[in-house]
Amino acid sequence: MHAGQKRDKLLAMTKLLEEGIEAARALSPERQDMAGELLLSLAQRQPGYQLTAEQLEDVKVAIAEADRAEFASDQDMAGTWKKFGL
Repeated sequence: MHAGQKRDKLLAMTKLLEEGIEAARALSPERQDMAGELLLSLAQRQPGYQLTAEQLEDVKVAIAEADRAEFASDQDMAGTWKKFGL
């Protein structure tokens, strides 16, 4: 990877981080704190939580589904939120 590619990658990552932070601003104060703790943990390279192999596989499946634009319907999500009392 040459310098231009590295710079482009860093800029894209920075934009994504900014988008994530902007989205986090809309969360409740409790969720904002959770997001802040996660970011600090990642930045300090001392994650307080490590995914199990099974959880990691679930994340890979979810990313592949998102890449294929396979998202839950509004009706599916309403049922999920209701299940968790939200």
